[in-house]
Amino acid sequence: MHYFSTNRVSPHVSFRDAVLNGQPDDKGLYFPSEIPRLDADFLDRLTDIPNEQIAFDVIRPYVDGDIPDDTLFEICSETVNFDFPLVPITDRISTLELFHGPTLAFKDVGARFMSRCLRHFSQDNKEKTIVIVATSGDTGGAVAAGFHGVQGIEVVILYPKGKVSKVQELQLTTLGGNVTTLELHGNFDDCQALAKHALADSELQSKVHLTSANSINVARWLPQQFYYFFGLKQWQGEPSVISVPSGNFGNLASGILAHISGLPVKKFIAACNANDVVTRFLATQNYEPHESVATLSNAMDVGAPSNFVRILEIFGNKFVDLKEKLESVSVSDDVTAQTMLDVYKETSYILDPHGAVGYRALADHLETNPDARGIFLETAHPVKFDSVREIIGTFGATPPSVEELYLRQKVSTEMDNHYDALREVLLNKI
Repeated sequence: MHYFSTNRVSPHVSFRDAVLNGQPDDKGLYFPSEIPRLDADFLDRLTDIPNEQIAFDVIRPYVDGDIPDDTLFEICSETVNFDFPLVPITDRISTLELFHGPTLAFKDVGARFMSRCLRHFSQDNKEKTIVIVATSGDTGGAVAAGFHGVQGIEVVILYPKGKVSKVQELQLTTLGGNVTTLELHGNFDDCQALAKHALADSELQSKVHLTSANSINVARWLPQQFYYFFGLKQWQGEPSVISVPSGNFGNLASGILAHISGLPVKKFIAACNANDVVTRFLATQNYEPHESVATLSNAMDVGAPSNFVRILEIFGNKFVDLKEKLESVSVSDDVTAQTMLDVYKETSYILDPHGAVGYRALADHLETNPDARGIFLETAHPVKFDSVREIIGTFGATPPSVEELYLRQKVSTEMDNHYDALREVLLNKI
């Protein structure tokens, strides 16, 4: 297995080099040279296969020998050593809860897998590896936890000041050690642009070994396929519609990749908030990124979603094929809040704002498709968002891991939106 750049200029590389490079020099994204097809027997036996074995079987063709099988299996076991329950909400709607990991968000899966891959690869490297990540909320906390204390790795996290929740900020800023957190005066798109600038800075790369921990990195992106298979393992009946709360579109891209590999899915829904560039693209065929807009579902506040190019790549840039499998809905903050309130009153289930966007998009689809049933991804624990308590009056029991966060001291540095400031921070890590 090799990986090529979606911009078609940079050379093909191995899995190892794709992980260590983070992003190709031509500023595209790495994409596998082929999409493996899983055996029908594997899918038929899914209910009898342990999650760690499913993860190993799914990811092994992508790694293609760059990590020994025994080590890869250990990595997979450590990555998915928590629950991924499929919970029925109504007779036609279920949710796949992805918030039972260390930082209570779906991004724990990709961050844990990548950190362990880098731990393995860094054994061969004499130089320190610096991992840079931009976050709109959950990514940074998952990366900080996944990489904290990993020898030979330094982590630099960029997040938009004042635009993440209190719990998210505490998860980002209270670890210290090999984790440096920068509060940027700007929005998530500014954070992402600075991170990409650093990765494309050839002079900087000649001095420091820099890689990305955003979902542009294949080691963050590819393992997100795992929980789609875990959901199918618990699903009964005809293939479902799957609604995915979508911001940077890595989660949805991994689900579609899993589908091409053999996962039976009737249709995907990209559930978006006011940042609706993909919703508008599917309606008009005009792809026009825009400045991100702040919403209740802040982790999805992305005006220029990096991973959508991977979805286009999966479908060979054929709009008709894409439109047949994917639809997109934009859900306003008012509708998001009302959905959270209605679902709680009717079912006692507590949605976080991102899950509420996914639920609403799915429920609307099912209204016009009476024979369909579906799953929406619940991507983060409601306790991470103060808006949940403000809207419905509670976010349920507070997990002990969150209570402990409030006892820690915040350690972060404010930074203006200038690349030179970030460059200086990175050079000081040598």
